[in-house]
Amino acid sequence: MTETQEKALDLRERGGAKNGSPQLLDKRLFMQLTAFSGCTDVAALIGALTVAKAEGALYEDANDPRGVAVLALSEDPAQFLEKYRLIFNRAPFASLTVKPEYSMLGRTYAIGYEPDLEDTLLKRPRRVTLDKAWPWAVWYPLRRTGAFSQLSHQEQGQILKEHGTIGRQFGDAELAKDIRLNCTGLDKNDNDFVIGLIGKDLFPLSALVQTMRPTQQTSKYIQSMGPFFVGRAVWQSAP
Repeated sequence: MTETQEKALDLRERGGAKNGSPQLLDKRLFMQLTAFSGCTDVAALIGALTVAKAEGALYEDANDPRGVAVLALSEDPAQFLEKYRLIFNRAPFASLTVKPEYSMLGRTYAIGYEPDLEDTLLKRPRRVTLDKAWPWAVWYPLRRTGAFSQLSHQEQGQILKEHGTIGRQFGDAELAKDIRLNCTGLDKNDNDFVIGLIGKDLFPLSALVQTMRPTQQTSKYIQSMGPFFVGRAVWQSAP
């Protein structure tokens, strides 16, 4: 195998340089959101997740009085089949109705500039989603238009910078934190990303989405967004 072929097959995540060398890590955190309807006993669900030592969160659905959703976290995606599939096919989850339109699956990823790659891929997403002081969440998938991929890296960078600036403003003000997951090849509707907005209160999350609407990326290069799952955590595992 040539050196060029070896580099092409290197699927490790790459972060910013540290001590003169790029950070490399062949790990990433997978997240899966599974929504249900028909729940009349949230406490029973909490008990089942606790006994199973699940990692993640249980949300009550703000738009469905009997709706809930489980956010499951794992560095090994096989756990969604070997562990969570069993949980969801046993009482008390087995009596609920799955809402497949809200099913989301994605993975953390690096863009090559992260000062702490391990924190970006594994630690921060857990801190954000499992913080009991930040129970509100808005989760949604999105797909960019093909035109965005045709732009130069410089043009893409300028467009993404506008989004990043707004996100940092909300984050610095302690109003919202974001989770960005790549779902290419994982999403049944061929979406590109799964976005999670996490907050202490709901309004700032709605305000963040509203503030993003006039940006170039959202107004010009987003083909589709949603559906939006809006919920508040009633249980979170230890970070």
